[in-house]
Amino acid sequence: MDLFGLLYVDELSHGLANLSMFPYFDMAHYIVSVMSLREQPGALEVSRVSPLACWFSSMLFCFGGAVLSGIMLAEPPVAPLSNGTSVLLASVIWYLVFYCPMDLVYCCAALLPLRLLLSGMKEVTRTWKVLGGVTQAHGKYKDSLLVMIAIGWAKGAGGGLISNFEQLVRGVWKPETNELLKMSYPTKITLIGAVLFALQQTHYLPLQKHHLMLIYTIFTVVNKSRMMLTGSSTSPFATIESAIYKTLFTGSSPYAALTDEVKKACIDNGTSNTSTSTATTKESSENRAAGKPSPRGSLEAKEVSENEETASCKKTD
Repeated sequence: MDLFGLLYVDELSHGLANLSMFPYFDMAHYIVSVMSLREQPGALEVSRVSPLACWFSSMLFCFGGAVLSGIMLAEPPVAPLSNGTSVLLASVIWYLVFYCPMDLVYCCAALLPLRLLLSGMKEVTRTWKVLGGVTQAHGKYKDSLLVMIAIGWAKGAGGGLISNFEQLVRGVWKPETNELLKMSYPTKITLIGAVLFALQQTHYLPLQKHHLMLIYTIFTVVNKSRMMLTGSSTSPFATIESAIYKTLFTGSSPYAALTDEVKKACIDNGTSNTSTSTATTKESSENRAAGKPSPRGSLEAKEVSENEETASCKKTD
């Protein structure tokens, strides 16, 4: 493209496309992932009670995308663990983050400048994971755009998509945290990337792959840095999401009027029942205060007197 040639970024995009993720970028991904696990509520307690469960949760954070995409493609889900070097590296990082003396590794990595650098490197690996998933699905299902999007999404955000299963490993069950119910920013941005790379792979998006990789990587890194520096968790697409939601998914329902009538009737019935019971209680308390028998007490006394008269008549007979 002429624009990229004029801006002298064509060489940069090719250099980024040929960049190796191992070991430095993968290491950054493992550090940020394990730190995210450590910051989950109750994770430190689990690490002291059951180191095995904590280690397994860490591996799901680090390799969750590869595991989920493998399951979706009917491949062995343990295949990502066959790379002994990556598993060993992730395990060493897990141990240092959770059990390092005086907590030195976590405290150093939590410093804002270093964490910014590590998070930016992790966002770079997200591009490769999404592109790898889309390419892998395209090799098996060339004409299925939906499958390519799903696999790219799963490989790039699998750790979040299987978060409920990971929580079960730690003895936590929170179905309301399902990413499909309420997507987090990483899940949303990964889905957008999967859509873009799938469109580019099927030639619906007239853009070279290395150019798209550069644009997507710069956007994710810059936006992640902005969110960390400002302390904001608001998605940059919040306005667009709100407009689409209000336009397409909040239309008037044919059952809305009926639902409102039912709710109103229930509220009216509850109000009338409450007022009736309150009036009855108030009347009975007033009668007691004035020394008057309540209607219920009068009826009971009348029944007792009638029973006594009947019994006396039977004795007389």
